[in-house]
Amino acid sequence: MITKKKEWITTKELAKLKGVCDRAVRKSINDNKYVVRKVSRSYEILVTSLEENVREKLTEDEEKLIPKIEENYIVPEDQKQLALAKYDLVKKWNEYRYGKKDRTKAGQEFIESYNLELLYKELFQKIGKVAIGTIYDWDKKLRNCDDNWHCLIKNYSFGVKTNKKSGLSEKEEEIFLSILLHPNQIKIGKAIKLTKTILEQRGVKKFSCDMTYRRFINNYKKEHYDTWVFAREGHKALHDKVLPYITRDISKLEVGDVIIGDGHKLAFQVINPYTGNPTRATMVAYQEWKSGAMVGFEIMLEENKQCVASALRNAIITLGKVPKYVYHDNGKSFKAKYFIENGLSGIFANLGIEAIFAKAYNAKAKPIERFFKEFQETFEQLMPSYTGISIEQKPAKCKRNEKFHQKIANTYIPTIQEVFECVKKWLNFHYAQPCPHVKGKTIGEVLESGKGVGVNLDTLDDLMMATEIKTVNRCNIRFLKTDYFAYELYGYQGQVLIKYSLFDLSYIKAYKPNGEFICIANRVIGTHPLANEMGEIKDIEDLKQKTKLKKQLEKRTQENYIRELKRQKAYFPMLTNDLEQKRETYELKQFCIEVKETPKEDIPTYFQNPFDRLDYLSQKDNLTQEEKDWIKEFKDSKAYKDIYEDEEAV
Repeated sequence: MITKKKEWITTKELAKLKGVCDRAVRKSINDNKYVVRKVSRSYEILVTSLEENVREKLTEDEEKLIPKIEENYIVPEDQKQLALAKYDLVKKWNEYRYGKKDRTKAGQEFIESYNLELLYKELFQKIGKVAIGTIYDWDKKLRNCDDNWHCLIKNYSFGVKTNKKSGLSEKEEEIFLSILLHPNQIKIGKAIKLTKTILEQRGVKKFSCDMTYRRFINNYKKEHYDTWVFAREGHKALHDKVLPYITRDISKLEVGDVIIGDGHKLAFQVINPYTGNPTRATMVAYQEWKSGAMVGFEIMLEENKQCVASALRNAIITLGKVPKYVYHDNGKSFKAKYFIENGLSGIFANLGIEAIFAKAYNAKAKPIERFFKEFQETFEQLMPSYTGISIEQKPAKCKRNEKFHQKIANTYIPTIQEVFECVKKWLNFHYAQPCPHVKGKTIGEVLESGKGVGVNLDTLDDLMMATEIKTVNRCNIRFLKTDYFAYELYGYQGQVLIKYSLFDLSYIKAYKPNGEFICIANRVIGTHPLANEMGEIKDIEDLKQKTKLKKQLEKRTQENYIRELKRQKAYFPMLTNDLEQKRETYELKQFCIEVKETPKEDIPTYFQNPFDRLDYLSQKDNLTQEEKDWIKEFKDSKAYKDIYEDEEAV
């Protein structure tokens, strides 16, 4: 800002400059020492007629009064509007006084009317009440600054760089900062007291006031915020609050390129399916990065590999294709051997997915964290069993002594399955929201535009199956503290390779060590210990069928042995015909199985398996055409042949 220098000064101003009384200045005027002019009842002196040292001092004083405006300084909008309002008020005040005989009285009348909101109500709403002394001060500032409204900005000096000290001594600054720049995060008020105590112990008796201390540290934080945060809060806080972040251009991705997975503890209670008690479950979710859509999730009591695998499977099904990359949390469950074993094999390698793991304790590296926050606000907080995300944010019903809220609160606690269904409905709301990365489209529209043609579920499950080596014992394979049975394993003793899916543990697949498929073994369902005496119809039938199958397997072993004996006759040519005849008779007596007909019973139409139905129909007198067709179809099946074909051959 360019400001004109004063050409004339009053006698009082000259007396102040020279450090003399007003009478001495008037005596110099009478002696014709200066060029003067008469103004009203006083005199003004021409600046150029003053002594050189007086002119220099006047110039210095003027420079101190004129605010220095930096070119790169931007006036805050609210301060700008306030300063302009003050400027307008001063102008209106001078206009009102102009031409009046008693300008002082006129100015006072103006201010009184203004403060009563009788004049310039718009200005009053921005400025408020103004004292007469304040309006004189504003007028003086404008005259000294060549009518520049910037001088009326409140605290305008903060835009000026100055070397002026805070007011603290070097010792005060040193001790004060050493206390505050400590990881224990001592409060400013306590630091001020400690600083003064230390100074007293060192013999210092005069201190700065508390406001000077606070002003100093506030200015320090503004200019050295990085040091302040790093010293008091550490490396992570420096990254979260101060260091610049890398802006990612999501437009360079396509739908399905990357999905982001993470676990989240739900902020509401569910029913524990094992105990029946309320507890907080865990959600594992996968978010498609391009659209921002949650494409797969699973809810379980805890975050484990089964929960992660199920969520991943659901994500692939929703996308209709296998993603190129998965961006995972650094948690233990996501890095299980089931997914990535020694960094080379596992489910990701089977599916052709490359896994990326985020840095630990770095929320900014996981965009899904923002999704979970949105999920909390739009879903979790609406659940009747909501417990809050922290102690401070607990609902009133969860706090002590809140009897009224506890009385009227909805105490319903949903099951995990109910929550699962609610989340699926919430996805309709989620997909309808604007896409954060594609303007003009919703999340669902962007997701739909990039979906694949679909995946074969059988192939997907087979690829996602884990493998282990187990031992067969009496038609059973022990796995996950559970027995799996298949009659195809009868007679097999040794190790097999099993494949299993964490999505469905009702069965496993058994293979020979060379990779040849053996059978599917189903989870064993225990039989009632007193089925015939205390069990229901299905328990009785279950025991009957298992007993029958056991006898059939035994019979098959006996018949196989008979065939072996017959086959061995060719290797004994010294045996006579008599011996052979005796041997055959002995074999028949020893190994032929007598089949006794059982009386017909009234058996209900409930059948545990096809063998049960076949047994029932074989004892029935009048068969329908449908029953005859079924018998024919079943006898052509592999299951029937494996049990009965040898018997029929004999």
